[in-house]
Amino acid sequence: MVHSTAHTQTADHGRQLLKHIDNALGEPLPEREYCQNCYFYDPNNPSNPFHNVWEKMDGFVASHFFGWWLKTLILRDYWLCTVLSIMFEILEYTFEHQLPNFCECWWDHWILDALICNGLGIYIGMRTLRYLSMKPYHWRGMWNIPTLGGRLKRIATQFTPYFWMDFDWRPIETLKRWVAMIAVISMFLLAELNTFYLKFVLWVPSEHYLCLGRLILFLFWGAVSMRETFQYLDDPNCKKFGRQSWMTAAITITELLVSIKFGWHTITKPIPVYLQYFWLTGLIGLISWTVWHFFIVHYIYKDHNKKAVQAQREENAPILDSNENEFQSSNQTNSLNSKNGIVRRKKKT
Repeated sequence: MVHSTAHTQTADHGRQLLKHIDNALGEPLPEREYCQNCYFYDPNNPSNPFHNVWEKMDGFVASHFFGWWLKTLILRDYWLCTVLSIMFEILEYTFEHQLPNFCECWWDHWILDALICNGLGIYIGMRTLRYLSMKPYHWRGMWNIPTLGGRLKRIATQFTPYFWMDFDWRPIETLKRWVAMIAVISMFLLAELNTFYLKFVLWVPSEHYLCLGRLILFLFWGAVSMRETFQYLDDPNCKKFGRQSWMTAAITITELLVSIKFGWHTITKPIPVYLQYFWLTGLIGLISWTVWHFFIVHYIYKDHNKKAVQAQREENAPILDSNENEFQSSNQTNSLNSKNGIVRRKKKT
C-alpha cells in the first residue's frame, strides 16, 4: 500500500511524505567520495599502509555476512547462493555510473564482499542447514529435564523448526525448472537492486531503520515465497503458484516502478558500451546454451537411445533355421485344417 500510494505522487511529494514517519527524512543525502584510493597496500602512508582496508571495516561488513547467512537459510542451495553473490557484484559494476555507492575498489568487490563476507555467510548458512537437517528432536517435557542448562536448551529449541526440508533445485533437469530458476535469480537480484535505488531516490540513509525493516520483512516474505516456488517445481500435485510468491513479485515490481518514476534521470543514464557488449554476449551465450542443452542435445540423445533400443531388439531376436521354419509352417497348416474341420462339423449338425 505504501509503494502504491507513493507511485501516485511526484518525486518531491513522495519524499516529503516520509517526514510523517521521521522528520529527519526528506532531505538530500550528503555526497560522499567512493573508490578514490584503491590501493590495497598504500606505500604513501607508511604508518598505516592498510588504511583503505580498515576504513571498509564498518557495520556493512557484518550486514553482508549475516545477510547472506539468512539468504542461504532461505535458498538452501550452495550453487544458487554463489551465482546470486557473483551476479550482484557484476550488477554493481554495471550500475556504478548511476549509483555512486556501487563504485568500489576491485578488492572490495571480490575479496572483501564476494569471497570473505558473502562466501563465509554462505558457508556458515550451509553448515546451519546441515545441522537443522540432521539434529535430533527430543520433545519431552521441560520439567522432566534434570539440569538448568538442559531446560534452557529445551526452551531455545522450542523456537527451532519442527520439520526442516532440504531444497534440491536441479536447475538443468528440465526446461521448466531452468526457466523458473532464471526467473527466481532475476527477481531476487531485482529486489536487491531496489534496496539501493529506493534509498537513493527517496533520500533514505542506509543506516535508517526503514531500510533494516524492509530487509527483515523481505526475509520473511522470501522464505515463504521460496518454499512455495520449490513446491511448485518439485511437487507434481502442485498445479498453482503460491499466493505469497505472487505477492512478493508484485511488491518487487511496484518498488521498481517507484524507482523508475522518482529516479528517471538516474536510471536513464546510458550504460557504458563495453558493459553493453558484455551483457549482450552473456545473453547470447545463455540462450545458445539453453537451445543446445534442452533441444539439440535432447534430440540427439533421444535419437541415440531409439537406435540403441532397436539394435538391442535385433540382437535379442531369435534366429530360426530351415528345419524350424518347416516345423512352424506345418504346425500352422495343421492348426488351420483342424479349425476348418470344426467349422464343417458345426455346419453338418
